[in-house]
Amino acid sequence: MSNTLSEHPLLTAPIGKTMFILATPNAIAMVLSMMTSVTEAYFVGLHGVIALAGLALVFPMFMMMGMLSAGAIGGAISGLMARHAGSNDIEGAEAIAFHAILVALGMSTFFAILFLTLGGQIFTLLGAQEAVLEQALSYSQIFFTGVVLVWLANTLGSILRGLGEMKATAAWTVAGSLVQVVTGIIFISGAGLMQAMGIKGAAYAALLGMSVSTLGQAYHLMHANRKIRLRFTGIAIDVKYFKAILSIGLTASIGSLSMIGTSIAVSAFAARLGPEILAGYGIGARLEFIMIPIIFGIGAACINMIGVHYGAGKIDRAHRIGWTGGLASAVVTGGVGLFFALFPALLSNAFTDNQLARDAARLYLQVVAPFYAFFGLGLCLYFASQGTGRVFWAAFGNVVRFFIVLTSGLILYQYDAVTTEGLFQLIAFGMVVYGMIIAGSVWLGAWRRGLPIAAKNDTI
Repeated sequence: MSNTLSEHPLLTAPIGKTMFILATPNAIAMVLSMMTSVTEAYFVGLHGVIALAGLALVFPMFMMMGMLSAGAIGGAISGLMARHAGSNDIEGAEAIAFHAILVALGMSTFFAILFLTLGGQIFTLLGAQEAVLEQALSYSQIFFTGVVLVWLANTLGSILRGLGEMKATAAWTVAGSLVQVVTGIIFISGAGLMQAMGIKGAAYAALLGMSVSTLGQAYHLMHANRKIRLRFTGIAIDVKYFKAILSIGLTASIGSLSMIGTSIAVSAFAARLGPEILAGYGIGARLEFIMIPIIFGIGAACINMIGVHYGAGKIDRAHRIGWTGGLASAVVTGGVGLFFALFPALLSNAFTDNQLARDAARLYLQVVAPFYAFFGLGLCLYFASQGTGRVFWAAFGNVVRFFIVLTSGLILYQYDAVTTEGLFQLIAFGMVVYGMIIAGSVWLGAWRRGLPIAAKNDTI
């Protein structure tokens, strides 16, 4: 097998058309994946507002695993795979893939131990009490026992996306989502001889879906008739590959953790306003989280395209790709946000008949959703930054957003001035600042720092 590739086709392909082709399978797969969580929330909601509040409290932890394994560290893996492909380095790409699996095993073990031993204390700190805490732990204990499946599925998907094989990872993501939806309905509500498990059934279904995605993607990557494939023999463990993945991935993880931290902080403040407000926030915030897969579809295409161009030294064109993706994400998410801000009842009334929870969800959509364009712009450029290997400012934007919400919320809480509307206004303001910081950093040259002069000018 040759150790080189011919010039990568992405280097001359039309930007808009290519991005659409690469982004569409990812976006569809990710939206369907997130719709499974909407279905999950609907059927869990049939078991009452306490169960729905427990799910709302644990949902950010579920999202944290996805954002770290697919978004932060996964994005670093995709970017490295793309840059190695762009520079014609097959051996390096295969070494990255092998070490990525080892990173996934290590990270999943860490989070499993953390939440299986300290889950009760974590959810109590976030404001869970008695019945709500019981529901949150019922999901968490099952989910984190098998969280390695989440990390493996998303890591394998990141490898495939870095190689531009969007259809393959999308197909297996959809397959896993369908399995999760079908088994989730059966496990949560019961069918035939199967007794209803409630919120526990949602956790079991999530792991079953991830196992299907993991096995399918692993088979695809290990198939012998490939130029770049996943191998577990003939590759020595080398610290430099761990460093390459983690130096980018852990910096990006600061951004992902800050994003989840924002959601956790809001959940904690909402929990102190009552389980109905927490449940309502959980309903409304799911629209924000549904936006993430749409942005990720475009962002994953940007990671692949930009990574290939950086590997080949085509920096100016890489910037054009990033801005194309960022503005497309802003338009799509902004449009969806405005629609639900105008018609909030379409979402707020779908999950519960509790009027207080409905009112809170409707208020969230009216206050926060109009600013989704800033969220879409910032998050897409965050993903695109991983293709360049320069993620500091992308992570910093998330950190600033987190501290705006946390510190302002704590001040209001100290003076007993926390209101539902005020809490949601903080979220909206944080989104605007987040998008402006990341977009501004790219505009001012964050993606060019540390590059040779020749590369900055596209002359190599």
